[in-house]
Amino acid sequence: MVSTIEKALQKQREQAEKQARDKAQAAEEQPQSSVEAQAETCLQSNDVETTQADAVTSVSNSTSTPKTNFIDLEHTKSEGFVSGQDRNAINEEFRAVKRKVLNNAFGPLAKTLDNSNIIMVTSPNPGEGKTFTAINLALSIALEQDKTVLLVDADVLRPNVMRTIKQPFGNGLMEYLLGEVDDLSEVIYHTSLDKLKIIPAGKGHHLSTELLASTKMLDTVNEFSTRYSDRVVIFDTPPLLGINETAVLANLAGQALIVVQEGKTSLTKLSKAVEQLNPEMAKGFIMNKVTKNSSDDISYGYYYSQQ
Repeated sequence: MVSTIEKALQKQREQAEKQARDKAQAAEEQPQSSVEAQAETCLQSNDVETTQADAVTSVSNSTSTPKTNFIDLEHTKSEGFVSGQDRNAINEEFRAVKRKVLNNAFGPLAKTLDNSNIIMVTSPNPGEGKTFTAINLALSIALEQDKTVLLVDADVLRPNVMRTIKQPFGNGLMEYLLGEVDDLSEVIYHTSLDKLKIIPAGKGHHLSTELLASTKMLDTVNEFSTRYSDRVVIFDTPPLLGINETAVLANLAGQALIVVQEGKTSLTKLSKAVEQLNPEMAKGFIMNKVTKNSSDDISYGYYYSQQ
């Protein structure tokens, strides 16, 4: 009996010890499992936060940095355009032209002119060099320390500014006047010269004369003239003879530069061309490709006179 009782008690002790060991082991395993669960939860949370952060960064990058129209003009320095690199002939010629233009725009005469800082560059006939002149004048003024310049291709019949500087373009002045572009800033192209911006002509339109004569165009030109006190606006316009759009633009500008190629336009045609302009505006004449004889050479240049 004793042996049987002792055996039963021993078995109970062994079972109790086993239960105690099982409980202790369970107690040890439970915190570890909890920690692992918390760690896994934390990792999942970090993954969600990281994904959300990436999404926010992606949205921020796509919305905070809008696409800007940009033109690199570095190549023009080696293609015969005005640059600030040296004192070559074309730089000096346009320095002389711009001094007279800026004096009209901001000097004593400015008080007698409407929109004195709005300059139209035109010619009696196509092919006399008006676009090349307009671009170089804009480049020269952009070198000034205290002036900014906006070059507008307003030759909506045969736009040539962007082609001359070898640049593609999309929307322009016409799209803005048509209401296809809501904000004027969408058609302003920034350039590698901080002080020069360009507006292309955009696509042609059969109502271009009416669009240029519209109240919207008038309001736009008035904003150009008054918004920035240091701004010069240059319009490259169509030729004067036989083009209605040019006469419309002549009523918006305070100055006109008429580019005439030597030997191409007669005085009679030049006189008829000048009649298309507003008599109250300041007028300057630039003779292009003038042959001048010196003791040993013949060269071509620009010569400016004012009426």
